[in-house]
Amino acid sequence: MSQNGTDMENGEGSMIPREVPGSYGLPYLSAIRDRLDFYYNQGEDKYFESRVEKYGSTVVRINVPPGPFMAPDPRVVAVLDAKSFPVLFDVTKVEKKDLFTGTYMPSTSLTGGYRVCSYLDPSEPTHAKVKQMLFSLLSSRKDAFIPAFRTHFSSLFAAVESQLALSGKSDFNALNDATSFEFIGDAYFGVLPSTSELGTTGLAKAAKWLLWQLHPLVTLGFPKILEEPLLHCLFLTLHTFHLPPFLVSRDYKALYKYFLAAATNALDNAESLGLNREEACHNVLFATVFNSYAGLKVLLPGILARVAGAGEKFHQRLATEIRATVADAGGKVTMAALEKMELTKSAVWEALRLDPPVKYQYGRAKTDLNIESHDAVFAVKKGEMLFGYQPCATKDPRVFGATAAEFVGDRFVGEEESKLLQYVYWSNGRETESPDVGNKQCPGKNLVVLVGRLLLVELFLRYDTFTADIGKDLLGAKVEFTAATKATSGPEAA
Repeated sequence: MSQNGTDMENGEGSMIPREVPGSYGLPYLSAIRDRLDFYYNQGEDKYFESRVEKYGSTVVRINVPPGPFMAPDPRVVAVLDAKSFPVLFDVTKVEKKDLFTGTYMPSTSLTGGYRVCSYLDPSEPTHAKVKQMLFSLLSSRKDAFIPAFRTHFSSLFAAVESQLALSGKSDFNALNDATSFEFIGDAYFGVLPSTSELGTTGLAKAAKWLLWQLHPLVTLGFPKILEEPLLHCLFLTLHTFHLPPFLVSRDYKALYKYFLAAATNALDNAESLGLNREEACHNVLFATVFNSYAGLKVLLPGILARVAGAGEKFHQRLATEIRATVADAGGKVTMAALEKMELTKSAVWEALRLDPPVKYQYGRAKTDLNIESHDAVFAVKKGEMLFGYQPCATKDPRVFGATAAEFVGDRFVGEEESKLLQYVYWSNGRETESPDVGNKQCPGKNLVVLVGRLLLVELFLRYDTFTADIGKDLLGAKVEFTAATKATSGPEAA
């Protein structure tokens, strides 16, 4: 029995394509109702799970936020299992033009008037040039990542200890926001934002600029009557109208000025690739602040939250592996040493599986095509918008079994177990595949995993175990340290 009943087969033994089940409901009204379900009445996970259950299918027609009046068309075909989801990575089947944020696109006034790389389809000539520029930037700075991370996050954990001593708690998210912003500037360009004309204002300017682009997809936690005024009165809100770009233009210009000076080498290389220097700088800014910094705002608290919940015994296993491997490397944290930390790598991949920094992927069908789920094949027409909610796909029990929704830190340890990495999709591609100029996979994929491992290495070189209160932040997990036990062995032991 399939998700939609008994499978029908044609004479050649393959499944006959079916109509995609689901309903968009009444124009405008149903989309607004669904938006309320998504943000307030059900929440993200339940919103999608309830529709899978209602229609008996993991490929289903639904509305997605933000809807009226910000997005011209909220209707999508959602792919919500591990088998159907990868169609979104196949750029021979789907177009990615202007779909980075989905059914709406922020004004290009927020990016200097340019459509930056995230909004370009690989078929557009500028895409390959910008992505190659980013690859070259990362490659040129590869030796800076580990020492920069250790310097900045050693200071972060020193601050954690001071706050714990003073008040018995420490807000990791607040410390991480400030630390990650400085770390990225140091690691990518060797120029701390705080030592530039930005001074101490860079973090606030970056946060404001990010909000101007992401506000349609987040909720600030205010009462529904304030965030959803279409049900009460017509005025500017988070989910109904775009926030005016001119209100953040001065902040953006200040950020641009920093990157124009700090990223000189990257911009010189961009010009050799045939890119306009101004356009290249707007792309570097976007890749650094939106893709990298905003990613770390979500990634690192997410990893920490999952590891905190795994408990002291798992902490002991991580500490043992990390300290022994570092000792074997002469007391140094090196790339080679990190590659040997199988449990540490697995824990980071598992956190990325459960809590991807970017949960949504989109693509528009280039031609009529068939999409296959575990149990059926569905016909999709050219031009239809495809949408994937990644946690549904990466928590698929048909792939990950009874523990699919649980954090299993050693899930990917071992040759056979590591084969499951092909179903880890956080990078807009399979974990077993690599980004290149012809696809939309994250150019910083390997760096993200490296930084996740470095967080755990720094943590467990310093502490035997820790406890934390876990809550929800604007974009992901909120972590508040409540205790940290100093290391009793290894280089950090007293």
